[in-house]
Amino acid sequence: MCGRTACSLTADNLRRACTYRDRRGRRREPEWIRAERYRPSYNKGPQSSGPVLLSRRHLQQDADSSERVLMDMRWGLVPSWFKQDDPSKMPFNTSNCRSDTMLSKASYKGALLKGKRCVVLADGFYEWQQQSGGKQPYFIHFPQTKDTVAEEKEGDEEWKGWRLLTMAGIFDCWEPPVGGEALYTYTIITVDASKDLSFIHHRMPAILDGDDAITKWLDFAEVPTQEAVKLIQPTENIVFHPVSTFVNSIRNNAPECLAPIELGAKKEAKSTPSNQVMLGWLKSSQEGSSPKKENDLPKGRKQFSNSPSPRKTSAGILQQWLGKEGQPPAKKHKG
Repeated sequence: MCGRTACSLTADNLRRACTYRDRRGRRREPEWIRAERYRPSYNKGPQSSGPVLLSRRHLQQDADSSERVLMDMRWGLVPSWFKQDDPSKMPFNTSNCRSDTMLSKASYKGALLKGKRCVVLADGFYEWQQQSGGKQPYFIHFPQTKDTVAEEKEGDEEWKGWRLLTMAGIFDCWEPPVGGEALYTYTIITVDASKDLSFIHHRMPAILDGDDAITKWLDFAEVPTQEAVKLIQPTENIVFHPVSTFVNSIRNNAPECLAPIELGAKKEAKSTPSNQVMLGWLKSSQEGSSPKKENDLPKGRKQFSNSPSPRKTSAGILQQWLGKEGQPPAKKHKG
């Protein structure tokens, strides 16, 4: 499943991170619709709002269906046919949609067959592993390439900052029966977890890996539903690390939510290349800039434990966590 995400980029950087090529091969940045409603967050949960990509044709019938727009929508799909006057009275949890039932359940089938496909954007998502002593949270995201830069400058043609996680979603537009502003909402499609993630949880979001997959999912006018749903499958191109239980409370919205920790450590964790780039990213986030450079993080670490209760400042905790000496990179998780 997917019950918590992070999306910390500013509205402008989020738009730049979503640069794409239209049907004519021109580089484009999606237009923000109601950008003033977007709020960056390290800890987004259902019923909060989050950024999604969709085809402009959903909002403008004569538009090229390959054109993309950015919208801030509420997480938790409310079908257009819902008749009550309060969307919070929805009797079902619609934050996630199982891929094996999305074409049979009424909440999703109508919107999906009408081409209401979207891409849900995030730095990454959180998942909790069930353990004997409780649940251990992990932060899961795309690997970051070696040419990822620390800070993006105005005028740079190509985005080289943090690569956003792009999850397949379904959206709908609900209008209050008594009149009023239309409500746009979305759900994240989930699939069986990939082999590397299955030890954390048996489900994961359907991740669209690469612009070709994103194009096919969004362009409902050119790619019919039967073809688009073939894109919905697990991906192995994903990395993760354990994080503090600080993220457990939805009220906590700070860089500590996604800071790597060591499980089972009885002393301060020492610096690794991956840790250093994560620290840089978190520092830059605190300063209001785009994420800093990160090399590929390992696909999990065998021995980590909860960090101390994060009541100090983010920078102080991370400095304590990293230490000053280096150590070899951690091994990948096996199994």
